Amino acid sequence: MPAATPADDVNGVVHAAWRAESARLVGALTRMTRDLELAEDLAQDALVAALEQWPTLGVPTNPGAWLMTTAKRRGVDHFRRADNLRRRVAELGHAHGEEEPVMPDLDGYVDHIEDDVLRLIFLSCHPSLSPESRAALTLRLVGGLTTAEIARGFLVAETTMGQRISRAKKTLSAAHAEFDLPTGPERADRLDDVMAVIYLIFNEGYAATAGDDWMRPDLAGEAIRLARMLADLAGDEPEVLGLQALLELQGSRMPARVDEHGAPVLLEAQDRTLWDQRLVESGMAALHRAEALGARGKPVGKYFLQASIAAQHARAGSAGETDWRRIAALYDVLAEAAPGPVVEVNRAVAHGRAFGPAAGLAVLARLDVDALATSPLVPSVRGDLLERAGRHAAASEAFTEAAALTRNASERALLRRRAETNRGLSST
Repeated sequence: MPAATPADDVNGVVHAAWRAESARLVGALTRMTRDLELAEDLAQDALVAALEQWPTLGVPTNPGAWLMTTAKRRGVDHFRRADNLRRRVAELGHAHGEEEPVMPDLDGYVDHIEDDVLRLIFLSCHPSLSPESRAALTLRLVGGLTTAEIARGFLVAETTMGQRISRAKKTLSAAHAEFDLPTGPERADRLDDVMAVIYLIFNEGYAATAGDDWMRPDLAGEAIRLARMLADLAGDEPEVLGLQALLELQGSRMPARVDEHGAPVLLEAQDRTLWDQRLVESGMAALHRAEALGARGKPVGKYFLQASIAAQHARAGSAGETDWRRIAALYDVLAEAAPGPVVEVNRAVAHGRAFGPAAGLAVLARLDVDALATSPLVPSVRGDLLERAGRHAAASEAFTEAAALTRNASERALLRRRAETNRGLSST
């Protein structure tokens, strides 16, 4: 151990090490013990030990290895206690004839097997769980977030989130979920589920569905980290790289999405010099790798196509330089590859910019009237297209309708301002 460091600094180092290593730690311990809850308990014990010991003894040269060694020692102690208890019970004559469980040789296992993280991601996204439970469990097990952090991200009470995570673990146990990687079509299906959960987490961070804030940057940042982790583990899949590219390219805009007062700033009004160029460069690199795999015959899909759309915005030096015709063409392809009402609404925006508001309204008019009925998305886009067409009274009505549907306070304020502006323009 090196020399001791101030406690406050060390606590920050401990939590940074935990965030970086927790997925490997829990994954490896689950493989060793075949018990997810025990693995998480052992990992948490190692975290507590680090918080207690590192401020006095100093930060180890390899924090991840220290955490793993400590967790394995706790595991050995756990199995020894259990083994001693079984032997004592057997001696009292209550376990005669039963096969003696064998204590796993935790010290004999190889540490930090990257496949363990992939196994953990697949386990967190088991088909027996709901999408909400998958997201919470992924953030807990793979992201290393505390229950309180996850609860804040999704605007629920910590006790509620704790119960959701606990139920998810019980569901996995009842389903006899295996820690082994699925193969063949099952793996492809589960990989889609994994990407969908990461995308769900990002979207909730990028455009919060409820609460006071327009965004939750911590959630979006964690989703980007998870997407990068998945790309490190399954980087031969163009869609995985497409997801990484999409989240990084969209995430690059976050510094410009609010003004100094925290009010929302729409894409066309954003100061693009505030966009995070490191994220842009990383996202473009991931997209190029996905394109290269696609050129060699690997299938691409909705994340790759959405990343290609995001890249068009990233390449434009200003809103006026955006190639909306190219974006509209990409949305047309996306609508065939992954049809759905959200894609159609975004396609309406693209066609409205590329070919005029009437073209966008025509796309919107073909949408099922019941689609997204409780979401502010359809009336807000309709209001924008009507505003561009100079139909201000109708635009005001659409923005008012959208404001009544949203559960996000920042979005509601923005929509009400746009409704009021158009109401004033319609009366002049």
